[in-house]
Amino acid sequence: MAEDKKKEEIAVIDITEEYLKERIYEIRGQRVILDADLSEIYGYTTKAFNQQVKNNIEKFDEDFMFELTDDEVENLRSNFLTANLNSKSRYNPHVFTEQGLYLLMTVLKGPLAVKQSKRTVPQNTVPYSW
Repeated sequence: MAEDKKKEEIAVIDITEEYLKERIYEIRGQRVILDADLSEIYGYTTKAFNQQVKNNIEKFDEDFMFELTDDEVENLRSNFLTANLNSKSRYNPHVFTEQGLYLLMTVLKGPLAVKQSKRTVPQNTVPYSW
């Protein structure tokens, strides 16, 4: 019974090209997705998601993932009202490039993470237009 309840609590998000495009921002000349959006996709809390990344930090070079500055966070808040930013967090969000997204697929564990990783990879030979 408890296992059934756990399965129901995790909502599988339909990852379409449109869904991803709505969550891509250009920061520092790179197209990126916020950690909060990715944690939602993979069924983690943002804190648990970032802990998984921290446990594998050697894989994430600066061109795969970086932490936003205070100014970048404020710019996102001002220009993108729908940005998934937690105003109560003590830390600025991390963002992931397309290469970082593919690295996440090797780091995140669990059945939902595996399923969502497979759904995030484009089904045709043309990648999402980041």
